[in-house]
Amino acid sequence: MVYELHYWPTIQGRGEFVRLALEEAGIRYIDVARTDDGEDVMLTYLDDAHVTRPPFAPPFLKAGKLIIAQTANILLFLGERHGLAPATTSGRLWTHQLQLTIADLVGEVHDTHHPIASSLYYEDQKREAKRRAHYLIKERLPKYLGYFERVLERNPRGSNFLVGATLTYADLSAYQLIAGLAYAFPKAMARLGKRHPNLMRLHAGVAVRPRIAAYVASERRIAHNEDDIFRLYPELDE
Repeated sequence: MVYELHYWPTIQGRGEFVRLALEEAGIRYIDVARTDDGEDVMLTYLDDAHVTRPPFAPPFLKAGKLIIAQTANILLFLGERHGLAPATTSGRLWTHQLQLTIADLVGEVHDTHHPIASSLYYEDQKREAKRRAHYLIKERLPKYLGYFERVLERNPRGSNFLVGATLTYADLSAYQLIAGLAYAFPKAMARLGKRHPNLMRLHAGVAVRPRIAAYVASERRIAHNEDDIFRLYPELDE
């Protein structure tokens, strides 16, 4: 089966968490919106009255007759079928739980540059964004990163993975999270990285995995940019 990934063609965003899983597992897929007329095809699924279970928004994955939306839900599906999640129910649920926690932080990062409304430009809410980013860096990032650091420390298998002794999609997502934070908040992450050495080692370990390294170096990897979730606004970085 060749999967069809539907996500915006010019940003990494939430779709990048899915792309990393597809790339690491060596799964054949089409990044639909990056093909000719692909974005129109993607939007059709959102609005077509004939789609009985429409996604709310991208990303979503078409797998045969299945249309699976929500990043964590897609990864739950891929992880079980392509060796990126534990075989046990408890292990799969734990991996899913970690992914949902990553999603919570991704939402908070997005809200630093759009604290009032997504429909407003960043320039329309810069004062509020500055205040929101201050508390993200001071309070929320240490809380989330500290949590993942403890998860790594308490892994009973003693590995540098979040779950068990082998890589899961949660590790790939943690890699993407750290990469995005390092881009958006380089000063803050230079400090915070020193306090979370296990998490930084996880990031470094994923970065050198052959398929991930090849993907990141390829044209398939969309560069960070200021239309994305992780945005570099130097005035927000403390």
